[in-house]
Amino acid sequence: MTQKVAVLGTGKIGEALLSGMIRGGWAPADLMVTARRPERADQLRTRYGVTPVTNAEAAKSADTLILTVKPQDMGTLLTELAPHVPADRLVISGAAGIPTAFFEERLPDATPVVRVMTNTPALVDEAMSVISAGTRATAAHLTRAEEIFATVGKTLRVPESQQDAATALSGSGPAYFYFLVEAMTDAGILLGLPRDKAHDLIVQAAIGAATMLRDSGEHPVTLRENVTSPAGTTINAIRELENHGVRAALIAALEAARDRSRELASGNG
Repeated sequence: MTQKVAVLGTGKIGEALLSGMIRGGWAPADLMVTARRPERADQLRTRYGVTPVTNAEAAKSADTLILTVKPQDMGTLLTELAPHVPADRLVISGAAGIPTAFFEERLPDATPVVRVMTNTPALVDEAMSVISAGTRATAAHLTRAEEIFATVGKTLRVPESQQDAATALSGSGPAYFYFLVEAMTDAGILLGLPRDKAHDLIVQAAIGAATMLRDSGEHPVTLRENVTSPAGTTINAIRELENHGVRAALIAALEAARDRSRELASGNG
């Protein structure tokens, strides 16, 4: 039987997911979208051939509802959806920091909820989507979520208790790399390189290093040691990183991101 999917609050991530699903074989006729602005809904219809609907219509018609609105708007959306959601609808939340219990309390009894933390590389089909089941979700519901989010990258199941840590590492992770690239580009300029050349050198180094990490199966320590010759340039640079506490700063930054995710969860956005 054909499964109908609705993406509610279709912003950049929602659109990336929609596009990925179509490339992955979903028929546009089986996909619905909601958007706050009518012109945005018309844009999605023109671009992808999907059907714009209201939130209530989506709840009544779709087998799976993917909620991609901002965390602070989630409570209002659930209030709107609750009277229209049959108990057999799968609800997938993409909102950072909001636990599945928040949804289960506001939706009809027995409504299955799956929580997914994805990240912005979904825009280039290189996302990491971390998936957790609520108390009413089954293995089949998790599989359905994986099938959807696999169209824009990799997926990983974790217990919901690990979602805050996953948010710190993966959900926010791309920002840390952009920050490092920005800092290294500035260093390249300080060393005498034009900005565009420094940028190209560092971006390609990042792509190459990430590909080696993914494909070689080697531990990152091994790969780093392969670049680190005795008394060479690399070991001098690493000594300075350690002297400036970069490793400790990264650990502290990730702990801060995790703690903020917990705060969002305790305050429900």
